[in-house]
Amino acid sequence: MMENVFITAVETACVLGLRTEECLDALRERRGGLALSGCVPGEGFEALPMGVLPSHELVKGRRYGAASNAAVKVATAAVRRACWSAEEIRASWLFGASSRGNAGEILGANAWRRPLRKFSASNTMHCEIPAAVSIELGMRGPWQMVSNGCSSGLDALGLAWMAVGSGAAPRAVVVAVDLPLIAALLQDFRETGLLSSNGVNDPFATGEERRTSGFLPGEAAVAVTLERDSGGRPKLCRVEHYSANSDAYDTLMIPDDGGGIEDCVRAAVQAGEPGKVVAVCPHATGTLNHARVEPPALLRALDGRRVPLLPLKPQTGHTLGASGLLDVALLAACMADGWLPAVLPGLTPPGCGLPLNEALLKVTAGDRVVKLASGMGGHNAAVSLVVLPESLTTDHTD
Repeated sequence: MMENVFITAVETACVLGLRTEECLDALRERRGGLALSGCVPGEGFEALPMGVLPSHELVKGRRYGAASNAAVKVATAAVRRACWSAEEIRASWLFGASSRGNAGEILGANAWRRPLRKFSASNTMHCEIPAAVSIELGMRGPWQMVSNGCSSGLDALGLAWMAVGSGAAPRAVVVAVDLPLIAALLQDFRETGLLSSNGVNDPFATGEERRTSGFLPGEAAVAVTLERDSGGRPKLCRVEHYSANSDAYDTLMIPDDGGGIEDCVRAAVQAGEPGKVVAVCPHATGTLNHARVEPPALLRALDGRRVPLLPLKPQTGHTLGASGLLDVALLAACMADGWLPAVLPGLTPPGCGLPLNEALLKVTAGDRVVKLASGMGGHNAAVSLVVLPESLTTDHTD
């Protein structure tokens, strides 16, 4: 039997800021961070808006790869926010997630970091991410690495939820990171047709005059702590349910009928009172395929209820394997303070009739939010989050 599992602390770093508080300020102000950056000069990406981390400070360090360094820093901050003791940290389980891992080291793009030769092999491995966190934080519980494309972070959260809720793990840290702003990776995405070709930051725009054409990339690192009982310490929200399935259709495209999206989201919606779902945070990458197929599948999963959509990628960029966990962490922090953000001004609502969340939304105990992510090969993952009574939350800034 699954016990209640709570998100008790988060740390987020993306184009909106290197700390959660900075990111929340941007969300309150309906401010996006994507811009022409010039961070990939001379490669034909000068006209592509990107979500670049505000500084290199997060990825610096000679022992590990850039993604691993970022993971260590956000995980350290999240555990500190959770007020875990050394013994609690030692016994906790760890779940890492990334789509591209330390791709900069694999492709030789991060030579500026001057890594030590003895770490050359580990710096090119995805599993270095959780290994580094485990070593630096002294975590002796098992760690796992999930790399399911863009659903990696949400799947890692789901696995951690099952481990903690079943009693197998006393508590868990989930950390996800992706730093995809490397010329070779961007070129691969361009050749597949997934990368935006016109810079339109409007994921549901399908009209002739304004049409989305692909995703706008962003960098992010995020960590979340999960517990059954936080010993009287504050909680941000409850993780109510995790579901996942696969389309078994294509490595890149979603079938016209939405594939497994409807069933995956419906399972999350039906895990509690459907009428309490006040918002859905879609995957909404910006590809035309997603723009046309995802919203109708969501509407069917909601049994026709016009629940507002809250896409966050227009503000953060598509941070690949970190995107699902990043959205959850930002939503959890907002929910603990009793609100949900509005979408960026001027976004186009989907043609199926589902509205966008156009204004800051106040939430109360029992309100539910569903988050969807879709990964490589049509792997879908969804979680439902529940707002807690005010008595279980406090001011979570530090």
